[in-house]
Amino acid sequence: MGKRRLALCAGVLAVTAFGPAACAAYAADGGDVSVVPAAPAPGGDIALRVTGCDAREAVARSTALVSDARLTPDDGDGLAGDGRVRSTATAGTYTVTVACDGTEHRGTVQVVRKQTPAAGAEPAARPSPVAPVNAGAGGAARELAGRPEQQGPGTAQTVVALALAGTAALTVHRAARRQARRGRRTG
Repeated sequence: MGKRRLALCAGVLAVTAFGPAACAAYAADGGDVSVVPAAPAPGGDIALRVTGCDAREAVARSTALVSDARLTPDDGDGLAGDGRVRSTATAGTYTVTVACDGTEHRGTVQVVRKQTPAAGAEPAARPSPVAPVNAGAGGAARELAGRPEQQGPGTAQTVVALALAGTAALTVHRAARRQARRGRRTG
């Protein structure tokens, strides 16, 4: 799946998940250019879509965007593309325009301020693991982490290995004897 389709699918999913808020933001601007998410932070990726445009491609322009966004036909009845909000964009409402078939389509994007942690506040999540990960062996990593490393198999492993080797040798010996008996009878 291409980047544009992936962005559009993510946008549709976001509209579905945040339905009323996203739809209200789209309806408030009265345009036929939609931006998802409707309120990105500076540096964020957005999906753009314009309806009512019969052209094969168009360009979306806004001072909020890093560069003009190229829009191409989507699966529906419009054009879609993706863009990125400038990392230096200040919070506020920006107009997005798409020139298509001699008509200018408009929409808006509401850039919101990035959430920054308060001075001296600790991050909510630790940046790296602080204990062994519970992976495999039912969480045995925690139990084994405090023990000194063992060299080679222990007594129990040695006994089991010898028992298995003896059973295998006995099975091979019996199979060879059966085959030898059959050979004498037919010859």
